[in-house]
Amino acid sequence: MALTQEPTAPYRSAQDALRVLESVSRRPAGVTAAELARRTGLTAGRLSALLRMLSEETYVVRTADGAYVTGAALCRLGAAHGRDRAVRERLQHTLDRLRDSVGAAVYVSRYIDGEVSLTQCAQSPAAPAVHEWVDFRSAAHASAIGKSLLGQLDVGARRDHLSRHRPARLTSRTITSERALLSRLAAQPPTVPVLDLQEYAVGTVCAAVPITAGSAVGCLALSLPARQAHRLRQAAERLNRGAAPVLLSLTL
Repeated sequence: MALTQEPTAPYRSAQDALRVLESVSRRPAGVTAAELARRTGLTAGRLSALLRMLSEETYVVRTADGAYVTGAALCRLGAAHGRDRAVRERLQHTLDRLRDSVGAAVYVSRYIDGEVSLTQCAQSPAAPAVHEWVDFRSAAHASAIGKSLLGQLDVGARRDHLSRHRPARLTSRTITSERALLSRLAAQPPTVPVLDLQEYAVGTVCAAVPITAGSAVGCLALSLPARQAHRLRQAAERLNRGAAPVLLSLTL
């Protein structure tokens, strides 16, 4: 199963953040921003933004003298005992923050063994999750999540998925033509969020962005009531900007 797209901005941010974390972990006594810039080759502005994100996520802590040391989150993820639980809790914490930031329910989904798998979600009374009235595994053609995942596969893998899950009409907006769907997937820029404008469910709009590293295909998505459709593009852009911490949680 090959990928068709170049790495997206969240992937590049996560890779840069990993370089920063590696440099910090090598200096238990602390490392200054100036030294980090020399070690990583990152510009001052780029490094400042990454350190701000890593501090908010408690991967690093700034000491009284201005140096950076390993934070609590990174220590928990580095522990051998309970690592899986720590990763899931860290990811949930990040998703909860993102939910509150974008004002919408957010989801992480992966493409595993040829199927769409919704792995984690952050919702609240103010940001309820979409009602899964049709199994997401058979609705990839209609959902933002599904189209984002399919868009990261090569054409053969897309055709294989659609041969096992024939596009069915879920609403009047659903694309049921395999040819039209494949054409839309091929034309979708990797850095532009995929939108679902009531294609999966009447009354709900969604957006999704890829969070893919290596051969693992995944995406980050949000859903809003259709009455808030005017917020969708802005929320999707904020989702894309906030994807790097999610990808980092999945990578560490």
